[in-house]
Amino acid sequence: MRELRYFVAVAEHSTFSGAATALGMAQPPLSRAIRLLERRLGVELFVRSAQGVTLTDAGRTLLDESLRALAAIEAAAARTQRAGMNRSTLVAAAKPGIASGLLRRVVDAFAGSHESPVVEILVAGHRRQADMVRDGRADVAIVGSPFDSRGLESEVLTEEPRIAVVATDHRLSTRRELRCRDLLGETIPVFHNATADERLYWSGRDLRNPVEFAEPVEAATTEVGDITQVIELVALGHAVALLPLSVANAYPRTDIVHLPVIDASPHVNSVVWPAGSRSRSVAEFVRFTVEFARDEQAGLRRGAS
Repeated sequence: MRELRYFVAVAEHSTFSGAATALGMAQPPLSRAIRLLERRLGVELFVRSAQGVTLTDAGRTLLDESLRALAAIEAAAARTQRAGMNRSTLVAAAKPGIASGLLRRVVDAFAGSHESPVVEILVAGHRRQADMVRDGRADVAIVGSPFDSRGLESEVLTEEPRIAVVATDHRLSTRRELRCRDLLGETIPVFHNATADERLYWSGRDLRNPVEFAEPVEAATTEVGDITQVIELVALGHAVALLPLSVANAYPRTDIVHLPVIDASPHVNSVVWPAGSRSRSVAEFVRFTVEFARDEQAGLRRGAS
């Protein structure tokens, strides 16, 4: 593990001197440790030059594997420490809003029907929930689509349509319904540091038809920090958003219009947990959460009918 941390530090700083400073050690033993690692693996990990170092193909592979291995060790330590507490505690994460509301209802019902474990709720920002499960800060999480499923298992909890939200004076505002291709040319709000998959999803191109979306040009986007900023940009006519129906309905305004998008992929909330987990409390909570969401959705459908 120490050698992997040394290697990652050099890869991230691109110099032995910078990595040594960050690690709080002298440069010569760091250089020797990397050379020993290369000899043991039988490959060169870095191309060395006067300007610094760059990763070889083998080095890039080891960097990916090292980051996963180090994260797995840290997650194992965090879960082990939590398991050794005097009382059994299960940590569940969700983002603010619809997901945290669902999680709160699940936890309240779970506490009323089970003696253990105690469930602690963590509310975190956009896209952090899956990472929290991977690194051991949380045992389970409710995440919305799309999400990075690496190292996780999941079960679908809820599914709902996405709709277009546009300003009342927008060119599309008088339409009865839309297709994803109608959003071509529009500026789409996305959260900071959105991945390529997220940009496709929020612009309606994740299930794109090769004929309809033959243009190689990526959708124009503008970065936002939260959903209220999305709504303001839409109302000002600066963007068009493709939002889950429940999210759009939570922000009613007279200066925006909601329009169905008949071919948009749905928004899905899922419960996720570490792949290969053998925790009984996690399995019990996941089963309860899936059943609770199924029963709640069935009740909502009966009420609507």
